[in-house]
Amino acid sequence: MPLSYAEMERHLMDELRLYHHPIAVTFLATDAEVAEFKRTTPHVVPVKSLTFCQWEIAARMQGKTVLGTKDKLFCTNAQCSFGWHEIDEGEIKSQLKYCVDAAQAERFLRSKPHLPKDSIRALAVGPLGQAVLPPSVVHFYCDSMQAYHLAVDYMAATDTHPIRPLLMMSSSACGSSAYSFLEQAFNFCPPCSGSYNAGKTERGEVNVTIPGTQIGAVVERLLARIEEKGSAAITRPGDYFPGGDICKNCPIIIFKNDTAACEGCGKN
Repeated sequence: MPLSYAEMERHLMDELRLYHHPIAVTFLATDAEVAEFKRTTPHVVPVKSLTFCQWEIAARMQGKTVLGTKDKLFCTNAQCSFGWHEIDEGEIKSQLKYCVDAAQAERFLRSKPHLPKDSIRALAVGPLGQAVLPPSVVHFYCDSMQAYHLAVDYMAATDTHPIRPLLMMSSSACGSSAYSFLEQAFNFCPPCSGSYNAGKTERGEVNVTIPGTQIGAVVERLLARIEEKGSAAITRPGDYFPGGDICKNCPIIIFKNDTAACEGCGKN
């Protein structure tokens, strides 16, 4: 029987020690889909226009599901990623700080993945465990070792190797979500300046995006490894923590029961 989204989130949080909820990003293409989402899914809406990264704060840190629309999306980078904004002179100027000239800025902008123009009516971001509709993409804010575990399980589950991640000037969260959905592919990238220096990533987290159609297979692979090896840890099989900071499984860094103490405790 397929895992529920709540079960997927529980296993991911428990076994990879995730700090943040995995985020279900769901693209709603029609008014009917928006209406179905509103009917079936408890949600909140932004009071003021915010960035896509800020919508995700509510999902990953507060456990809330946000329904976002174009009029409430402040960031034009994200608007371009989701097919809600044309690449115009203002957008090119916003990228000049990264580029040698305007021509390069425009070329780089047009090379970014983006949904077809006006192909969605709204999008929802919320904890994976609360998803009612199938997510388009699952977005993780995680550390590099957690990202590695996700990547290895993805490669094994989908028979994909190597993974070639896509890194963009800005648009890490929104652009990666669009990329993973359009290409049905895993992506891994650092935070862009918009998500890092605005305080939306607090611990230097990295971004991992996995298509919603593939997240079940990734979690099933994780569980199969646990069944076989006794834990989620790839680097040190059997350890409770998946990222044990132990060089090459060093045999010197080991611990054992203090049998002398046990003899006097009266329990064992």
